[in-house]
Amino acid sequence: MIIKTLTVDGFKNLRNVILSFDDKMNILCGENAQGKTNLIEAMWICTGLKSFRGTKDKDFIGLDRDSFHIDLCFEDRQRNQTISFNMSKNNIKEKAVFLNGVKLSAPSKLFSSLNCVIFTPEDLELSKGRPENRRRFLDLSVSQIKHSYLGVINKYDDIINQRNRLLKNIALGISQKEELDIWDEQLSKLGSYISVLRYAYTKRLSRTAAALYRDITSGREELSLKLSSTVFESLEGRDDYSGEMYEEYLNRLKENIDEDMSLGYTQAGIHRDDLVTYINGLPSREYGSQGQNRSVALVLKLAQAYILSDEIGDSPVMLLDDVLSELDPTRQEFVISRINNMQVFITCCEENKISRQTKGKFFEIKNGLAREIIRG
Repeated sequence: MIIKTLTVDGFKNLRNVILSFDDKMNILCGENAQGKTNLIEAMWICTGLKSFRGTKDKDFIGLDRDSFHIDLCFEDRQRNQTISFNMSKNNIKEKAVFLNGVKLSAPSKLFSSLNCVIFTPEDLELSKGRPENRRRFLDLSVSQIKHSYLGVINKYDDIINQRNRLLKNIALGISQKEELDIWDEQLSKLGSYISVLRYAYTKRLSRTAAALYRDITSGREELSLKLSSTVFESLEGRDDYSGEMYEEYLNRLKENIDEDMSLGYTQAGIHRDDLVTYINGLPSREYGSQGQNRSVALVLKLAQAYILSDEIGDSPVMLLDDVLSELDPTRQEFVISRINNMQVFITCCEENKISRQTKGKFFEIKNGLAREIIRG
């Protein structure tokens, strides 16, 4: 998969950007707050997913602008395609999104057309940071290969929020305990299904990431992954999410009702899952060095790209937003060598941080404007 051209105007600080890209390597250079990450973000929202920076829709439009417009042309193994994305301050909720000239009902309908993998400095804390970051990573990864999954996760989140509100109301005497039954049944169905898919992906991720980790450590260390569940003791060989797993999930919710009411939230469920990483059998979060945890994060993101590539039969576009500057030369070289068959976009603050031997196109981003740099 290759992004051929990009036109952006009015998206945050970007103005009249018209660029054509190299099929392999593209370096976006510029000082901080000039628009490099905005350019990456404009590409990312054309995947149909929400901003990786948590940007609200109303903040996509530049402060001094009334609207934004993005045109992106890309090719996959079968054909050339175009995406057009427009939004106006006058009507934030009305987004005009077109795929190959056909208007879509929502940006999410773009999902699975343009496939990208984003890697940010925050991802370097993936193995050591908060469990919710690892759950988000898992869910995004699963949804990229099973497109209906994202809707299931969103539905689960809505229901767990409603259950938690109900728990508080019961404690206040506003609602009755029996009202939990309908929510518990829905949570058990969705939670069991999500557990099966997360576990299957974790097994696949573990195999791919372990092989990459052996490479980056020259075989000196072994990486393994485990999906830690607050509901199921073991998920190995289990796929009966509408039968035994459903009953076990429901029973766990029933067992915790009194304590849940006392606390005001739901203790057990897939919203408390964690992806635990181990180096030589020890949890890397507790015992790994900063270098080891960064290596783990690197191979998790690379494994995500490899698995997606295998699923779709095409290489995703790699978006590396200010990641290489956070890595030592050895890890920089490792990352670049493992994605050399993909189209890559790298942002950096200084052009001279990138080897003069690097082939591809270089661009300068300054004050929201972009131009190609011809290297001598």
